[in-house]
Amino acid sequence: MRNFFDKKINKVLSVALILVSILVVIQTAFASGTLKAGENEQTALASNINPKIDEIVAGEGIVLTTTEPVSTTEKPTQTTTVAPSTKATKATKPSTVQATTQAATIPFATAIPPQTPADYNAQWNAGYLVAIDNPDTTYECGQVTLCDADRDLLERLCMGEFGSGGFVGAALIAQAVKDAMCFDGYTSVQAVIDDCHYTGRTDIGTNETCKQAVRYIFDENHDAVQHRIMYMYNPNLVHSAFHESQNYILTYQDVRFFDRWGY
Repeated sequence: MRNFFDKKINKVLSVALILVSILVVIQTAFASGTLKAGENEQTALASNINPKIDEIVAGEGIVLTTTEPVSTTEKPTQTTTVAPSTKATKATKPSTVQATTQAATIPFATAIPPQTPADYNAQWNAGYLVAIDNPDTTYECGQVTLCDADRDLLERLCMGEFGSGGFVGAALIAQAVKDAMCFDGYTSVQAVIDDCHYTGRTDIGTNETCKQAVRYIFDENHDAVQHRIMYMYNPNLVHSAFHESQNYILTYQDVRFFDRWGY
């Protein structure tokens, strides 16, 4: 009788050991899959950056990792910025709601995929800093000539809005301001700040990276992405159903960028 019970116990223990082993294997595989997915997301983000970005910033003295603001001289007094003659209907960006919890229930919008896969090389060769999956091949923004006062203000705004984003982050902010001038007819950076509810500080100075980003977008008339940008926000700081209802373009670091629906 004792041998019977011993055999039965050993059998039960063997089955339990097998089950535990299976659970360990499943957990390990799941953990590995999750890590791999995270790595793929980081790789995908890195793969969207123009591989020639070092060549783009070469000779400009741009340090891509610079985020520390530096003091600037007194603001220039020139007051005229030359904007494109084509004007679209003005649309004011609603203010966002301050988040009180990280558990926001607003679903993130996703980019609408194009009918044919996006050609990253074509976007990079055209000088865009970041390739996106939903480029607008018809996008074209007229050149805006900044006066000295507006240039100084915009450089500070790029630092205050997304200085942590380096050259690419500053260029995305600069493009959003240029798009507002081109498509909504604003004639000054201050008007864009006021009507579009920019909240980035402009009293903390700027750095060489932001200055060169403004030069790249305005003086050389390039764009960070091949699509109009009208709105942006950081969901870690605020949550906004308005933004997520718009035409999602891309996320760079933690900042999400959008266009309006329709021109």
